[in-house]
Amino acid sequence: MTTSTPRATALRAAALLAIAALALTACGSGDPSDGTGPAAATARIPTTDVVSGVKKDPAAAKLLPAGVRARGSLRLASSVGSPPSATYLPDGRTLAGQDIDFADAVGKVLGVRIKREVAGFEAILPALGSGKYDLGTGNFGVTDERRRTIDFVTYVNDGQGFAARKDSPLRKVTSLRQLCGLTVATGAGTTFETTLEENAHLCKEAGKQPYEVKTYAEQGALWISLQQGRSDVVMSTINGLRYAVRQQPGLRFLNEFKRLDVGFAFKKGTPLAPAVRAAVNRLKKDGTYDRILKKWGTGPSAIATSRISPPEVK
Repeated sequence: MTTSTPRATALRAAALLAIAALALTACGSGDPSDGTGPAAATARIPTTDVVSGVKKDPAAAKLLPAGVRARGSLRLASSVGSPPSATYLPDGRTLAGQDIDFADAVGKVLGVRIKREVAGFEAILPALGSGKYDLGTGNFGVTDERRRTIDFVTYVNDGQGFAARKDSPLRKVTSLRQLCGLTVATGAGTTFETTLEENAHLCKEAGKQPYEVKTYAEQGALWISLQQGRSDVVMSTINGLRYAVRQQPGLRFLNEFKRLDVGFAFKKGTPLAPAVRAAVNRLKKDGTYDRILKKWGTGPSAIATSRISPPEVK
C-alpha cells in the first residue's frame, strides 16, 4: 500500500514530472505510432507481474524478530523518482520499479505485509534512525560513510555514471578534472552530490575553472536542465542513466564511473538484516531475482549473494 498524505502527493507530482520529462524530450523525433514518441516513453515502463507467485520461506521468516512476526508487517519508506528504480505509472497512483518489486518479493518470502509510505530521498535515512520506518529503499549506494550510521542488505550493484547531450565533446569521464569549467546536474542529497563536493578541489589544484554543481530534487527537472543546455552533463545512477537515454533522443550515456552495491537501508544495529538477507538469497535461488532484473533491463547489476553492510566498493 502507499500512504496518501500531502507530502506523498507532492512526491507523486514530482515523479510524474520525471515521466513527463521523458515523454516531452522524446517528442523531438518520431511519432507515437512508430514507437519513439511520447506515448512510447511512458509505455516502456514494464508492468509484467513477477512477484505474485513468490512463496513464503519458513526458514527466512523464522529469522524475523518476534515483534515483527506478531505484527505481520514491515514499515517501508520508498523514495520515488524515475525508472528503473521506482516511479509512478501514468495513472499517478500505481508504483512500479525494481525497488518496488524487490521489496514486495521480500515481503512475500518473509510472510509479512509491506506497509509502504512514499518519502523524500533525503528524509529516509534520518527517519530510519528515529524508528519511524523499519527499512527504506531509494537505490541507496552502500558507502563507508553511510555504514557508520546505517545498516544495509544488498540486492543489486549499480553505481555512478555520466550522460550528456550527443553534441557534447565529452566521450568518457575517467577523472572529475574533465568536468572543470562545466555545469554538472545531479540529485540532491545523493552520493553523486557528495562525490562532486569532496573533489571540487581537483580543478583548483589543476589550475582550471571549477565545475558548477546544480542539484535537483526532481529527476524531471534534472533532464530538462540538460536538454535545454542549462547543464552540460548529468551524474546519476548507471541504471537510471541507461534507462533515461534510451527514452530521450539527443542524449548519450557516457560511461560507468564507479560501481557501488545497493541495499535496503535500516537503522544501525537492526535485528531485521539477517531475515531480509535470507529473503533476497531465496529470491535468487527460486529465479525471482533474475526475473526482476530481466523485467527492468538491469541484468548487469546482479550480485552473487546478498550481504549485510559490506565495505564500499573502491
